[in-house]
Amino acid sequence: MARMMHKLKLTVNQQKTRVCRVPAESFDFLGYTLGQCYRVKTGKAYIGTRPSKKRVLRLFETISEMTRRQTGGRETEEVVGELNLVLKGWANYFRLGSVSKAYRAVDRHTRNRLRRWLCRKHKVKGSGTRRYPVAYLHETLGLLRLTRFHTTLPWAKAS
Repeated sequence: MARMMHKLKLTVNQQKTRVCRVPAESFDFLGYTLGQCYRVKTGKAYIGTRPSKKRVLRLFETISEMTRRQTGGRETEEVVGELNLVLKGWANYFRLGSVSKAYRAVDRHTRNRLRRWLCRKHKVKGSGTRRYPVAYLHETLGLLRLTRFHTTLPWAKAS
């Protein structure tokens, strides 16, 4: 492998390089975790991809940064628009493989952060789940819902 990489004029990072025995082990590459996955309906194992935990957590940090306390003076539509751009870009990159679990986690985190941001902005106590229900966030404010986003992509439709 080292000779092949040398011919391609690429260097191998010895600290990050390891031999991995799939499906017993998984590995991360370009933001994806490659390894054993299970079909939801049948439970059957297969080798596939999913967004890596590190990338999901990085997106959580980005969303948290966008909805931090200091941004309370901004317009709600502006914040939701920027959140939607970040979510759409992330979802377009991480749309291959088993994405449902990651998408649900991102949707949940985004809704919780936006609710907290709205409560601080409008000086409302509590978590905001009653005042800002899921339908309000997605239908009224227009917050993108990743769990529904990937089903609208042209390649995802059954023909």
